[in-house]
Amino acid sequence: MEKIIQLKVRKDLDPRRQLTVIKLKGSLISKGYTEIIHILDQDDEFHINTFETPAEQRNEVQRYIAAFISEENLSDTIYFK
Repeated sequence: MEKIIQLKVRKDLDPRRQLTVIKLKGSLISKGYTEIIHILDQDDEFHINTFETPAEQRNEVQRYIAAFISEENLSDTIYFK
């Protein structure tokens, strides 16, 4: 069974942070955690990024994202929803 993961991502980003967020999304796809990431507007400040991942990988994916956020200092940019 697939599990859905949602991330809340700030819209107003400087070019460096924007590139880093794109890097995270690309790495989620290249590592095989998902095939596609859906992006929806939440409001004027945030996008919601949603993707499905196999249930057995959910904890691994969440740890990977949390580590990426920490390493890249994105704690004020990306949030688990």
